[in-house]
Amino acid sequence: MNAVLRAHPEFGLCGLNCLLCPMRLGGHCPGCGGEGHASCALRRCAQDRGGLEFCFECGDFPCARLENAPEYDIFISHLRQIDNLRRAKEIGMDAYLDEVRQRADILTFLLEKCNDGRKKTLFAQAANLLDLDALMKIAAQIRDSALPDLPDRAKLAASLLQDAAGAQGISLRLRRKPKNP
Repeated sequence: MNAVLRAHPEFGLCGLNCLLCPMRLGGHCPGCGGEGHASCALRRCAQDRGGLEFCFECGDFPCARLENAPEYDIFISHLRQIDNLRRAKEIGMDAYLDEVRQRADILTFLLEKCNDGRKKTLFAQAANLLDLDALMKIAAQIRDSALPDLPDRAKLAASLLQDAAGAQGISLRLRRKPKNP
């Protein structure tokens, strides 16, 4: 399927926050609808329904395709797709994307200042799944700690994020498909 020009490729039509995806951060994916992006059933559905930019624009939202989101994650969690779409519809795309950009700023901080080379997925999951206020408080705590050593900042960041996730009943692990023996 050819590229589809979208006004907001940083937010997937299915509700994934593409701006917070490790594949996009690494320059390996142009975002939803971009040149070289793999086609998906939801994108084809949106095209068949007149070129919808987001699933929430459909009269059938949320449909079985969204409600039966993949059981396993690839690069980013599918757990909040419908919630993300509802939030974007409720507060409007500009306000929603402002929230996602705040999350992206925190993720960038975590990756640049706290990543010991083994925390990219943890940080991306946290940026996607944790409450924005909790993320902002955690980033402030890390900044205020003024820990000079990267391993210490990485350990602190991971600990704070995992504690916040536990308090919110969230797992920051990608749900991976078991390998065939």
